[in-house]
Amino acid sequence: MTTRTLTLADVAWPRAAALQNLLLIAGASVATAAAAQIAIPVPWSPVPISGQTFAVLLCGAVLGARRAFAAQVLYLAEGAMGLPFFAGGAGGAAVLAGPTAGYLIAFPFAAALTGFLAERGWDRRFAGTMAAMLLGSVVIFAAGLAQLSRFMPANQLLAAGLMPFVPGDLIKSALAAIAFPAVWRLAHRRSGSDA
Repeated sequence: MTTRTLTLADVAWPRAAALQNLLLIAGASVATAAAAQIAIPVPWSPVPISGQTFAVLLCGAVLGARRAFAAQVLYLAEGAMGLPFFAGGAGGAAVLAGPTAGYLIAFPFAAALTGFLAERGWDRRFAGTMAAMLLGSVVIFAAGLAQLSRFMPANQLLAAGLMPFVPGDLIKSALAAIAFPAVWRLAHRRSGSDA
């Protein structure tokens, strides 16, 4: 399937006008900020375990590529302006130059990729949703590790920037892979369509 299909946001809010789309984008940025406050420090790493990445990928799958990209750019701008929106209540432009900056800067691209795949129906089945979530995570980890490598020796990089997060990402991806097809089945039953 190569053509764009509806996302869950399109089903929930059909024919959304500009104002509704702005509300969806702003809401997703605030949801990402709220998820960022769930942060568990990793003693040997400057990167905490947080709910951010899950919110980013869900944003993509729910909103689609363009709105999700815009939501994450807005989230980064809000945090850069000093709002306490980054992990653990951090804020300010300095965060976007620090060890976690690569992860953050990848958020719009990961959300857009996940959204692009959802727009092509990947979120309708377990395997597709799981793959979309994991591919979004790959984008985040690739950029995150690239930036983190400027602050850590190479022999500590994977232990500090990847390995602690893999189990949680697999669990979150599996939860999304269970939830999205179930929500789509419910949406189809209610509408009687193949949205």
